[in-house]
Amino acid sequence: MELGMTAQWLNTAFSGYDYWILGALHTAAEYAGGILTPLMKGITLLGEKGLLMFLIALILLCFPRTRKAGLCVFGAVCCGALITNIILKDLVARARPFETVELYRSWWTAVGAPAEDDFSFPSGHVTALTAGMTALCLTCRRRNRPLLISAAVVSVLLMAISRNYLVAHYPSDVLFAAVIGLFSAVVAYAITLLIFRLLEDHDDIPFCADILDFDVRWIPSLIRSSRYKGRAEKAAAAPAPEAEAVESEAKASAPEPIPVEPEAKPAAPEPIPAEPEAKPAKPEAKAAKPKAKFSFAKKITYQGKH
Repeated sequence: MELGMTAQWLNTAFSGYDYWILGALHTAAEYAGGILTPLMKGITLLGEKGLLMFLIALILLCFPRTRKAGLCVFGAVCCGALITNIILKDLVARARPFETVELYRSWWTAVGAPAEDDFSFPSGHVTALTAGMTALCLTCRRRNRPLLISAAVVSVLLMAISRNYLVAHYPSDVLFAAVIGLFSAVVAYAITLLIFRLLEDHDDIPFCADILDFDVRWIPSLIRSSRYKGRAEKAAAAPAPEAEAVESEAKASAPEPIPVEPEAKPAAPEPIPAEPEAKPAKPEAKAAKPKAKFSFAKKITYQGKH
């Protein structure tokens, strides 16, 4: 099989590193006498296609308190799969160890590992597990973070060892896969924060509010409320015709209620008219002086005196 330039560089640059780890694991397999082989196959099976991390993400997405973590895990595994399986495997086209080196082929035959068809670089199992566990560590509470980090380190190491034990990957394949998984988790975490910020800013929209608040525990009550009722259930729930007749007769024979006249409100007292203020009397007019009457006799008398 012809190797590309990148694959040849990896085989040359990491030849000592790959040989030392694969040789140590082969020695452990010989001392264990094949007891470790079923265990390593079981660990590999758990990481197949990232199904375990997808299942964890699906469970976390069902509850409001863990929805952010579930979305981050799902996005991290998808991002890692895109980089690893869609882009790098075909781009680098590095063959499996048992396909190019005869020594590694003998070690692969000794452990009885199954053959795998696709390319070796990088490891999809390790990428998916690293991405998912890192996403959990980024989204968990601070008090739970040390425990999750320890679990992540142990699980990723076990997955990497199982892939090298079965000679399905070079140790350099799983090393680069772990780096890609870390990068995928960081990218997914940033996207998750952006999505939830947008949802919380628009929580007045019913669609956004449903995404934030939906709880899978509501499903049974929703099913019961919307369940179709058959004829028997409808007949049992409907009132009997005799009961309806008795109820209608009772309504007909019931005396009509006597309307109660509203109490008359007391009449408001009439306002007492205010007496108009007496106007000051006008001053009496002065009596007119009587005009002196002219007397003809007095005139004659007056003239006689002269």
